[in-house]
Amino acid sequence: MRFRPPSGTRTEPPPADDAAAWITGAAPDGWFTEPAEVIVDRDEILIWGRVPTPELGADATDADKAAAQAGRIHQFREDTREDRIKVALQVEHRYQRKVSWGVRCGDSQELFTHLSAPVMTRLRQPERQVLDTLVDAGVARSRSEALAWCVRLVGEHTDEWLTELRDAMTKVEDLRRKGPQ
Repeated sequence: MRFRPPSGTRTEPPPADDAAAWITGAAPDGWFTEPAEVIVDRDEILIWGRVPTPELGADATDADKAAAQAGRIHQFREDTREDRIKVALQVEHRYQRKVSWGVRCGDSQELFTHLSAPVMTRLRQPERQVLDTLVDAGVARSRSEALAWCVRLVGEHTDEWLTELRDAMTKVEDLRRKGPQ
């Protein structure tokens, strides 16, 4: 009989240390101009690929460039839909996480699909008032959107610190793996 954790207990998905390499091998040659950027968390694997920037004349405006890049991204999305679904299903099975795709072209980028995971939190009145102020001011449509906005803002302003923290966590995980079994 297989062990099943008690209801409501979260089990961790398998390691995805090799996900970037696996995805590089699974994606058809020629999709991207450089290796895909693969971002993994416990819920989702986000695959960012870069496609060639369309060639325009020297007199092209910034608006022309943006339109050409948007068109290239749209065409890539349409042309690769079936193959992206096949790769995503394989990745989801292997790593037990949802897969999302995004494409970059020149200065433009578009995320085709993404997971929006609910996160339960308990907030006291002062924190709720912050969220309600953002909603009342029209910065966000709901407390949920306001909280996501706050998290993005903190992430932008603490990116260097969060990167150092993630690096340290990776080193700790490596040490755990090397330790006695």
